[in-house]
Amino acid sequence: MKKSILTATIIGLYSPIIVFAADSQAMPHDITDSVHIRSLAASCAACHGTNGNSANSGQVEKTASLAGMNATDFKSKILAFKSGERAATVMHRHAKGLSAQEIADLAEYFSAQIPRSPIPLPSQKLIADHAN
Repeated sequence: MKKSILTATIIGLYSPIIVFAADSQAMPHDITDSVHIRSLAASCAACHGTNGNSANSGQVEKTASLAGMNATDFKSKILAFKSGERAATVMHRHAKGLSAQEIADLAEYFSAQIPRSPIPLPSQKLIADHAN
């Protein structure tokens, strides 16, 4: 009886490790699941919108939407910012902090995102009672 409990305990403790190892080998790498790349992409959201869908891409001071952008085009633009070949206000600083692999992964990430049009929020009138 004790031997079967010990065996069951050992199997119970090691089976998740074995399954995880087998699963990670069998599944293809999906960059959109990478926590590191999603974190880098989230820092792009301040200007380029959630998942690369810029909310102000139609305005005069245009911030490009990255969602659905061709990966090769994305990489060439970021590398141009990184080298200083392409003029920028802040993009050259962001690009200089990225490795070649991170740029390639971000290019793959943003090319996989679905471009979406922003939904404008309706104007709201401030109620006088809440102004204080």
